[in-house]
Amino acid sequence: MPELRKDPIVGRWVIISTERGKRPSDFSGTLKRKTESKLCPFCPGNESATPPEILAFRPNSSEPNRPGWTLRVISNKYPALRIEGDLNREGVGIFDKMNGVGAHEVIIETPEHEKDLVDISPKQMEDVIWAYLNRCIDLKKDRRFRYILIFKNQGEAAGASLEHSHSQLIATPIVPKRVIEEIEGAGKYYGYKERCVFCDMVKQEIADNERVVIKNSSYISFEPFAPRFPFETWILPIKHSPAFEDTKKEDIPLLASILQETLKRLAKALNNPPYNYILHTSPIDGYATQEYHWHIEIMPKLTRVAGFEWGTGFYINPTTPEDAANYLKEIEISTPDKIPSLKS
Repeated sequence: MPELRKDPIVGRWVIISTERGKRPSDFSGTLKRKTESKLCPFCPGNESATPPEILAFRPNSSEPNRPGWTLRVISNKYPALRIEGDLNREGVGIFDKMNGVGAHEVIIETPEHEKDLVDISPKQMEDVIWAYLNRCIDLKKDRRFRYILIFKNQGEAAGASLEHSHSQLIATPIVPKRVIEEIEGAGKYYGYKERCVFCDMVKQEIADNERVVIKNSSYISFEPFAPRFPFETWILPIKHSPAFEDTKKEDIPLLASILQETLKRLAKALNNPPYNYILHTSPIDGYATQEYHWHIEIMPKLTRVAGFEWGTGFYINPTTPEDAANYLKEIEISTPDKIPSLKS
């Protein structure tokens, strides 16, 4: 019997369609032949093919915009929004518009073309988190911006235009609609119960232990109760934390570890699927600190959004989160050099 489940944050309903249910082995990623690294603008030696670096980790103190880096942050060569200019908000009759001002950056996570986040060392994974934090803290100083979104598109089917492992950051002059929906939903819950809905979710997931994938002393990885997609996985701080940029130094290795292990489990369980992950945090102006809770949402690209979803806002998910969590828990994680690539 299909089941309707309601998301406790935004009130979105999903259909868990057990009658068309799929086993994890029914899902399959699609591997493609890698491009030659010499053609890749993100590979060492091709730094002149990208905009100048904004941030780089260089263990050997090599020169900027030269080989020798282990992680590199650059402006997107084809940005969705541009850093230059003023907003110039104006009305056009009943419509509103402003200049496309913002920041669009690329975090090149490793100099090695053939490696992904599941392949790199724990220290390199920590550096990725450090880069995210560094850029968030820096961009918060720009008063034109109201929100910073970090996201990763892994594989062509997930929207990646280049194969070399990278994630992106976009700072916007408005708070995105999806974030507003989460904040408003969390605010209603807080107004009624005087508690953070995300904190209550974390406590219940730990108590039930039906959808938890892994956890450590600071973070939990779990399948949400009403997932839009099969094997949709969330990572949250266990303690209340509204803003990602307030992450403590001692928690960075724990965050890097749980994110990397979750990705490894998804890779092995689902035969290297393309995926997206997004990091939702509080808006820059600092409101919603009592009710909001930053988190990472990982969404493997295993099904397609079609007419029913677009027309209703419902999502049809053929796999229960309980089944997905059980399967991911049973996965044995190999050492990094034995983990298959996540590229699609």
